[in-house]
Amino acid sequence: MISAHARDSFERILHKAARTRLARSADAPCEIAPLRGRQADATSPANGIDLTVRHANVAVLTISGIDFRMLLLLHFDEDDVTRTYFVGDDQDKSFREAFLEISNLCCGAINQALLNYFPDLGMSTPYVLSAHCVPHLTQLKPNHLASWDITLDGSVSLAATLCVCAHAPLDFNAEVSETQDSGGELELF
Repeated sequence: MISAHARDSFERILHKAARTRLARSADAPCEIAPLRGRQADATSPANGIDLTVRHANVAVLTISGIDFRMLLLLHFDEDDVTRTYFVGDDQDKSFREAFLEISNLCCGAINQALLNYFPDLGMSTPYVLSAHCVPHLTQLKPNHLASWDITLDGSVSLAATLCVCAHAPLDFNAEVSETQDSGGELELF
């Protein structure tokens, strides 16, 4: 139900959003590597994707439209390195508040890119679940499921899982540039 072009487009859009919203700046290191698990076969609902638990928690973000529902899971641990990266010296902000804010910006960038192809989209409010729920994504019977390790500044370890459930045939080829745009950011005049 999802063409190869559409799968590739969802992934390229996600990768750009991770590089431009999760990383501190446009030139900050952001490495993205696919997670591969067991060999894909006809009985494997995860289609060869490794859904084992690597981090304690996941931030769950959803983009829904008439033709599909997309879940983005950002896997994370609340360790010192990750906390320092996302919160810094701001003592007034909790780690989860900061991480969910950044996660929402990442999802917003994906939403902005998808609006070029799907005019009626809505985003959910992000929430946190235990990472033990990740293997249950297969119960949604997704048409596309993929995961990546993400390393920020060479030391902050995250992962991302993209789960797309289509309600109609999806075929689009997204134009994704590597330059950072300011779409979705608040501008003051």
